[in-house]
Amino acid sequence: MNPVVNLIIFICLGIASLLFSILAVSSNSLLRSATYLFLVLLCTAGFYLFLNYHFLAAVQVSVYAGGIVVLFIFAIFLTNDKSEVLIKKWWQRCTMSVLVILGGIATTAFALLKHRFIYINKSMLEGDREIDMHLIGKALMGTGKYQYLLPFEILSLLLLACIIGAILIARKR
Repeated sequence: MNPVVNLIIFICLGIASLLFSILAVSSNSLLRSATYLFLVLLCTAGFYLFLNYHFLAAVQVSVYAGGIVVLFIFAIFLTNDKSEVLIKKWWQRCTMSVLVILGGIATTAFALLKHRFIYINKSMLEGDREIDMHLIGKALMGTGKYQYLLPFEILSLLLLACIIGAILIARKR
């Protein structure tokens, strides 16, 4: 693809992701926040497609955008009134948002300034190759350095705790 088109796609995905993220945390309705989260996760899948990670894009759409957001929506329906809105003081939300934004900017600046990034050849940037599925599988299910089996299992336990908590809250009513 043309580098200008790549830049336009990247900027559009970034702006959409940023806009939906802001809307997800600033919406007064929990159901709208879950919908905006769904759109953020779809934008993330777009980033994966942009980087030629087709497998990860499919996993992002099926597991996170499809499964996790549906789980959140069921939890919202079980625990809250559909017409219930979040009532908080405006200045408290803005203060916490600014603190989280500053923390994110500081973390990103630290990562950019402290670490050297390895740049890949031009053919990968143009989309000629795709990462081998065996390498992705070994990275996701391995236990060595830069492999993700332990975080994957911890995340599954966290999701299980969320489901059990939603069931307990729903049964109290």
